[in-house]
Amino acid sequence: MAATKNHDYHILPPDPWPIIGSFSAFALFGGLVMWMHDNPYGKFVGFAGLAMVLVTMFSWWSNTVKEANEGHHTPVVSLHLRYGMILFIASEVMFFVAWFWAFFAAALFPAPVEWVDGAAQPIADAATAATWPMHGIEVLDPFGFPLLNTLILLCSGTTVTWAHHALIHGDRDGLKKGLWCTILLGLLFTAIQAYEYIHAPFAFKGNIYGATFFMATGFHGFHVIVGTIFLAVCLVRTYKGDFTPKQHFGFEAAAWYWHFVDVVWLFLFVSIYIWGGWGAPMHG
Repeated sequence: MAATKNHDYHILPPDPWPIIGSFSAFALFGGLVMWMHDNPYGKFVGFAGLAMVLVTMFSWWSNTVKEANEGHHTPVVSLHLRYGMILFIASEVMFFVAWFWAFFAAALFPAPVEWVDGAAQPIADAATAATWPMHGIEVLDPFGFPLLNTLILLCSGTTVTWAHHALIHGDRDGLKKGLWCTILLGLLFTAIQAYEYIHAPFAFKGNIYGATFFMATGFHGFHVIVGTIFLAVCLVRTYKGDFTPKQHFGFEAAAWYWHFVDVVWLFLFVSIYIWGGWGAPMHG
């Protein structure tokens, strides 16, 4: 028969979510640009776009889960899903490369100014001008909360691996416990970082150290929140009976993403917290 499927690929039926997602992303981006330029409708357009992006994500991924449960994710399809996740993580790596680049460029070639009451003042002394962070800025103690958060993320990497191995060996109880531990550790990391930000001795604006610090660590914190949500969805799916020892790419993708977040934090901790603040006065 002409309609008989004789291949391992999954030919998707017509779906409205790609085009809806495209217009939603355009509305989100356009709304943010309008908002930043004080357009009175920018906030409305931006939030409407964000709402539609979230609806698109939920609906599109729900369809993907449904297709997996119906048996459409053959080994070939699963392999291509893995390729997609690998490319996504690779793009995320390059995203963070940009923030590391900005931080090291400012650190290795600092501007000859110091900050006094939020205003830049030129420094005549060449030795002082070459210091990083800039003269007059206190930094966070890397062996306080940053070290604690490092240990928390390392522990979360072991708990998500525990959950993965439990799933592979058919231990549903171990899978649930491992996911719960990882999610709670992720929430603890976020709470500690929020406390650290509130009590930071420098601001986001007014100096390049604060700007590069908050952009690099802040985007990492955002990725921790996204990864926590990712794992929470996996936990809900676990309670619903999804995932088998042989078919669990949704969980595997979440685990990959979480390990990526762990590795990025290690680079942030060593380069920005330890190396970036070396020799500078520490807060508290």
